[in-house]
Amino acid sequence: MKAVYANGTNYDDPLSMLEVGDMPEPETKPFWSTIRVKSASVNHHDVWSLQGVGLADDQTPMILGTDAAGVLQEDIPVRKGLKAGSEVVLYTFIGTDGAGVMPGERRSILSERYAGTMAECTQVPSANVFAKPENLNFDEAAALGTSWLTAYSLLFTSANVKPGDTVLVQGAGGGVSTAAIQLAHAAGLEVFATSRSEDKRNRALEIGADAVFESGARLPRKVDAVIESVGASTWSHSVKSVRPGGTIAICGATTGDQPGAELTRIFFQDIRVQGNTMGSREDFARLLKFVEHADLHPVIDAAYAIDDARLAFSKIVNGDVFGKIMLHI
Repeated sequence: MKAVYANGTNYDDPLSMLEVGDMPEPETKPFWSTIRVKSASVNHHDVWSLQGVGLADDQTPMILGTDAAGVLQEDIPVRKGLKAGSEVVLYTFIGTDGAGVMPGERRSILSERYAGTMAECTQVPSANVFAKPENLNFDEAAALGTSWLTAYSLLFTSANVKPGDTVLVQGAGGGVSTAAIQLAHAAGLEVFATSRSEDKRNRALEIGADAVFESGARLPRKVDAVIESVGASTWSHSVKSVRPGGTIAICGATTGDQPGAELTRIFFQDIRVQGNTMGSREDFARLLKFVEHADLHPVIDAAYAIDDARLAFSKIVNGDVFGKIMLHI
């Protein structure tokens, strides 16, 4: 089958390790289901894999991809309504609760230990297969697995914000940040967003931000929580922008993970820093209901054919995105 895969790792030139070609089809496994992939999203995680972060050379070739939407290939007897031919979306965190794996297996995301989603077919534990929200197309549904689940968990689990709270989303434009803006707006939160780009600030307003600011700008007042995925370049601003007793919920560090910690400000103002990687299967189920009920549609920046995977990955590497980059399989 045709797939996008890492043929090795290279920290300085990750795209040199990116290949599109034939890979073996997945073999049937007990308690796992096979999905014919229609759409997969490109994430920073895929670039990090090519750099060797979380993926060793001896694990390659490895099919990339952590998200997918597609068509279920066989019935799932214990899941009512999920029959062969059903349009589905995947929860791709493996090993969090033993579903489909041996007890005690450490958690991983598809493309770390098990083959990823950028292929004509992929597999996940049957418990990780969900009906695609009816209001979404395949591209929009495929955006939910990593970025949207992470944003949902950052907001409502890690930051534990409530309707009426104010949240700052750093770095408007990326998949997590655009998702956080849309989800927070739909949930009745006041949303501040930052970006170095005037165009991205204006687009953030269009998708639900109440006010936008240049990166590092002083806010009109402190916020209840900060959604932080940028890292070193915005960390100091995040610490200064959150109210005493507030929360900085962090899921990534695209500009580096070694900022000044500002520990004095953090402990003196009782600021809570909460890390977050994706979210639980239960969070994913709630996210799907929320998206369908509120008729939310993930922002898609661009979609590429599988043979143009290098162009899609280049957009992520260059940071020239607003929303999600998709691959049509």
